[in-house]
Amino acid sequence: MHDSLTRGLRMGVPFGSRNLPVMPVLAAIGIVTSDMGESVRFYRLLGVNVPEPEGDHLDATLPSGIRLMWDTQDLIRQLDPDWVPPVGHRMGLAFECASPAEVDAAHRRLVDAGFASKKEPWDAFWGQRYAQLVDPDDNVVDLFAQLPTATS
Repeated sequence: MHDSLTRGLRMGVPFGSRNLPVMPVLAAIGIVTSDMGESVRFYRLLGVNVPEPEGDHLDATLPSGIRLMWDTQDLIRQLDPDWVPPVGHRMGLAFECASPAEVDAAHRRLVDAGFASKKEPWDAFWGQRYAQLVDPDDNVVDLFAQLPTATS
């Protein structure tokens, strides 16, 4: 794709004679947390540069530019009095690691810190080292890295 076309798509700018609709850009992912301190501790151990919590909301900008945001359940209930905590696998986050060894190290670091493992690291059939953790709010968090290939 040409750079101007890619930039236009990313920024939601219509282009050409097709007059395509403006596309919203994903800018943030929100987590509703029952324990802000534990959630911050979990994501810091993954390497997210999370500021000290002050109040019912905080956010951190990831290297990709997307913001990861946290809101307390109390804040969400103020915004939506009918809100109830969802049950089950609500969303998934996947963090790419620098190497298969880093998948293992990050998984071990979080488990050693008392967080739950959903699935120990394994070599997935799709060519990645993969592991799954559970954050303090029962969200499944994946860790992955590309496995070396015979040509790499």
